[in-house]
Amino acid sequence: MYHAKVNCLKVSGEGTISVSPNQAKIKVGVMTEHESLQQAQQENTKIISDVINALINLGVPNENIQTVTYRIEPLYDYENGRQIFRGYRVTHQLQIKIEDVDLVGQIVDLAVSQGANTISNIQFTVSQPEFHYNEALRIALNDAYMKAYTLTTQLNVNLNPIPIKLDEYSQISSPPVPFTQTFMAQAEATPIQPGEIKISATVIAQYTYC
Repeated sequence: MYHAKVNCLKVSGEGTISVSPNQAKIKVGVMTEHESLQQAQQENTKIISDVINALINLGVPNENIQTVTYRIEPLYDYENGRQIFRGYRVTHQLQIKIEDVDLVGQIVDLAVSQGANTISNIQFTVSQPEFHYNEALRIALNDAYMKAYTLTTQLNVNLNPIPIKLDEYSQISSPPVPFTQTFMAQAEATPIQPGEIKISATVIAQYTYC
């Protein structure tokens, strides 16, 4: 009995969608320095407490405010090759998760008004990235199939539309927004533009044809 020869081809497919973020994460910190460690800690604790209370009063849930860094460092000056102790630096950094991206600028200004003196970055995210990724994956798989179909049509051979092997790769692109504005009181909220998040999927599909 004669069997048609089965051959394989491998193609890649790509799918990318852009979505508007509906969540944000901000790192807000307080850095204090003093000759006395106790004094540096007390000042830091007072400011951090003011920041947290102000955020909660604004409507940020307590569970959305998390300490991510707490650090104590001795400070030294160097004179004529000698190391001279001059005090301590206490750093306390919070990560704030925000459910309404329109409030990002207001929250930054609120934290600064309460004494926060470091804002490391602002990261915009989406609440259900897997939903959007599945759409990008669908586009990528269709792209791979159309490439395989085009190739086999040009070769005048028959394509099996179901891949015998499939590998997938994902990527979510939302770079942090650096915050470099001078800390000062303002009449309006600091304008922070969330932009869009790109969610990409790539598939490597192997099809048979005869």
